[in-house]
Amino acid sequence: MVSSVNRRKLLKAAGVAGITAIAGCLGGDGDGGDGDGGDSSQLSWHAGGQSGTYYPLSNEFKSIVDENTDYSLQVQSTGASVANVGSLGREEADFALIQNDVGYFAANGTGLEEFEGEPVENLRGVATLYPETIHIVTQADSGISSIQDLEGTTINTGDLGSGTQVNALQILESVGITTDDFEEQNSGFSSASDQIKDGDIDAAFVVGGWPVGAIEDLATTSDISLVEVPEDVREDIKSDAEWFADDTIPGGQYGGIDEDVETVSVQAMIATHTGVDETVVEEVTAAIFDNVDELSTKADFISVDSAQEGMSIELHAGADAYFN
Repeated sequence: MVSSVNRRKLLKAAGVAGITAIAGCLGGDGDGGDGDGGDSSQLSWHAGGQSGTYYPLSNEFKSIVDENTDYSLQVQSTGASVANVGSLGREEADFALIQNDVGYFAANGTGLEEFEGEPVENLRGVATLYPETIHIVTQADSGISSIQDLEGTTINTGDLGSGTQVNALQILESVGITTDDFEEQNSGFSSASDQIKDGDIDAAFVVGGWPVGAIEDLATTSDISLVEVPEDVREDIKSDAEWFADDTIPGGQYGGIDEDVETVSVQAMIATHTGVDETVVEEVTAAIFDNVDELSTKADFISVDSAQEGMSIELHAGADAYFN
């Protein structure tokens, strides 16, 4: 691998010399990816809800990229994975954070109704980042102590069409609970937390790197419990969906929960599309991974060494140039 110092010099020179020439390749309709025909140095980055992990992490990436390249990331709050894949497929965003399982579904035209038989052929990977942990949250006095106890309850499975909803339905199906066996509610993490606090739902699925802000906030005002996913259920889940991995929410991450909670996770990843120029992707990737020591969000997980673990889709040529 080229040394990080030399790479930055080479890429910065290329960016200065070629920024105008590659403007039509940055995404969208040849407008540099900013969505409104503006400055070609503006790159659109789609994140997730502001109460999750994607949004604050994306803003840390923005600070790094803005400081170390000739580009500026324009971070947008979105409905996360599935919505972000759509934005990339339509080239309305240059980069986005998605889940690795949703990326696989999209690239292969399977797994989700939105993608069935219609693969997102221009979708490309950049890097995997950190485990997105499955949290199953309920009131401490709800009487729900196992996944099987969720049958017959009211559950918020996440925003409609989100990666969280996908994971929730996969996990429930693995233990024999179908959509006919519970009442489904759909909204983001903050709304789900309010529903639990107000007693409007029995449980909620939240997918994100711990600690998730919305759950932290809920635990300060309500006594909550996290439903464990025991080993036998984890094995069934992983058998049905190979992109899941074992994970643990350490005790002390949320108020009132002192013991470790066993669960499963998917991977968060950076994705882009084939319309973004190779030099742009390489420079943005280099900026982020040459400066991971500047991150505070999920800093213990994000590194060059682990950035291709769980990569579920074809790499963009610019990312491949950096990592390989």
